[in-house]
Amino acid sequence: MHTVGTFAPSSVEEAREQFESIGPAAQTVVREVAKAMEFDREEYDDRVTGEVVETARDALFASLLEVQVGTREEYESWSDAYDGEITEVGHERVDHVVWHAGPEDEAVAATFQDEEEAAVATLRRQAFGRLYREQL
Repeated sequence: MHTVGTFAPSSVEEAREQFESIGPAAQTVVREVAKAMEFDREEYDDRVTGEVVETARDALFASLLEVQVGTREEYESWSDAYDGEITEVGHERVDHVVWHAGPEDEAVAATFQDEEEAAVATLRRQAFGRLYREQL
């Protein structure tokens, strides 16, 4: 079993603080991408809205969430000891699982066979949508 990512908020308040802290980074990423796409000032003003920056912040936050990666047995051992509600997606006969426990006794998990990187990315999006979006 191993861990990838950096954010593992232990409370909603901590998640909010981390979410707020990456706002400037999201703004910088959007600005630099627009620059690389050679947006002039008018196109930048027309296309780079608050919603665009907010989407970048959501994606950046999700991409930094800490995720556990392990075998089915390791996951089952963890889930047996976990007191909260777990939403699991995928097939139960797959060899590997990725999971993330949110700050309010809810967790998400996804099974995968070979594509760990894709499973981690998918799980992070699910974790953001299911565990954080409404709280932030």
